[in-house]
Amino acid sequence: MTVNYNSGKDLKALLDERGLGMRKKYGQNFLINGTVRNALLDALGAGTGDEVWEIGSGLGAMTRGLLDRGARVTAFEIDPGFTGLLGELFRDEDRLLLVEGDVRKTWRETPPAPFLLGNLPYNIGAALLAGFVEEKRLFRRVVVMVQKETALRMAALPGGPDYSSFSVLCRSRYKVTPLMTIKGASFYPVPNVESRGVLMELSVEDENAYPGVFYPLVRRLFSVRRKTVKNGLQIFLFSRIIKGKPIRSMDEAGGTAREILRRAGIRENERAENLDCAAFASLAGAALSLGFEGDTVSEGSSEKHR
Repeated sequence: MTVNYNSGKDLKALLDERGLGMRKKYGQNFLINGTVRNALLDALGAGTGDEVWEIGSGLGAMTRGLLDRGARVTAFEIDPGFTGLLGELFRDEDRLLLVEGDVRKTWRETPPAPFLLGNLPYNIGAALLAGFVEEKRLFRRVVVMVQKETALRMAALPGGPDYSSFSVLCRSRYKVTPLMTIKGASFYPVPNVESRGVLMELSVEDENAYPGVFYPLVRRLFSVRRKTVKNGLQIFLFSRIIKGKPIRSMDEAGGTAREILRRAGIRENERAENLDCAAFASLAGAALSLGFEGDTVSEGSSEKHR
């Protein structure tokens, strides 16, 4: 079966023929611009024999491109109707493994790959990438299509309006490079938001480069970004365990916060939005040097990154 991936009309006809529909809750939009598809595949750079995860295969346009370049593809697709059609379209392709279901629930049991390509649903893109980083599922190269606002946060620098805990998270492991703006007309159906392609190249490979307190600390300081780092640290430290004992008063938390800042060489009146990854790592290291052992309660999931 031959599919014209450059025509929204033809894709709709195929879906109608199979009794399949687009589901808004899945954020389904097919990239019908062949030039953009090739540019994204070029940026990923996966070739013969390379293992690639593809998130959101849809009807297989990018899957076909990856296979044509010789890659071995693990394709994640949540829509069972699309998965069935993909099975037909690629029935003779032994370099393709289809993983049906919500990628947020299936990726942990799936063998890793050095490359990741994805047209990420707008409602889960940031949380999914955050989960990969925090749980140390790292890729050598990543190319994703995400909502414009997500792309801006991924590439933001300290002091900028889009800088957030998610920016720190991405930059803690990757060099982030914006690739292109992808207009709505490049998709079928046309989305209500603007998309951007982003390249992420692994820059910090050591799995133990950051202590466990690093990401929870970053999240907390950005959750109170209008406060000074000292005040944010004070809030973070309250009820946390230092040298086997929980901090039970804000005064004690404040004193510990001042000592952490002194050891890290960061001013008390500084704000999280002005700190880079190295500064946050210094804060985490200083906390450990004072005997920080962990939380008395769960710190929460990567979906809290903003």
